[in-house]
Amino acid sequence: MNKLIDKVAIVTGAGAGMGKAITQLFLAEGCKIIAADIDAERLDIVVKEFASIGGSITPVLVDMAKEEDIEKMVSLAVSTYGTLDILVNNAGIMDNFEPVGEVDNTMWQKVMAVNVDGPFKAMRSALKIFLPKSSGVIINISSIGGLQGARAGAAYTTSKHALIGLTKNTGYIYATLGIRCNAIAPGAVNTSIKETVDFTKITPLVNERIMPGMVLNPRSGEPNEIAKAALFLASDDASFVNGTVLTVDGGWTAY
Repeated sequence: MNKLIDKVAIVTGAGAGMGKAITQLFLAEGCKIIAADIDAERLDIVVKEFASIGGSITPVLVDMAKEEDIEKMVSLAVSTYGTLDILVNNAGIMDNFEPVGEVDNTMWQKVMAVNVDGPFKAMRSALKIFLPKSSGVIINISSIGGLQGARAGAAYTTSKHALIGLTKNTGYIYATLGIRCNAIAPGAVNTSIKETVDFTKITPLVNERIMPGMVLNPRSGEPNEIAKAALFLASDDASFVNGTVLTVDGGWTAY
């Protein structure tokens, strides 16, 4: 317990799924939380539900596709708690499993804006706080879709590969300056991200090429299992872990 005592963290996508579980666990470990989400109702539920845990949680409405929202989120951490120690880029959206020949510009840009541009801008903003104090932790929630080619469509797969590249570059470049940056690559997890998929648009080609591999998944994970991995990376237990990807998928990618 108290692995994050008096630390200040931003958790994006905190209203549901992995973000909610990370928020709950970090609070229990003594962390002060800026809980960011695009859904006001979900944020309200999180704040009420976790009130009994203690600690401090400050909700903020954030669209990760909007730079002004991201800047507001980081500024709120400083104005509320005086600093920022941990950034968890968890918010993300799926595509509709479209291969590259079927992706339109709107879907491509939407996925990239939330899954890549948002984390990049949040990291850039957080580094302005981390660097002067030579301390800070960034955790990017990628996916096994960022390690392999057939866990989603072209847009999502590309976005998660990009996020891993951004993670590795950041971890290495700032390693001598007190900054750690790692990614988690979850497999299938029981979260609300499925709500961002229109399954009616899945084509015969996708059913032929992608869906057969889905049956090889040993099981789906629970959000709290990803939260425990995030706690490890956020804490001093991971002081020598930097610029890498922690795969948490129940063994799916071992095949």
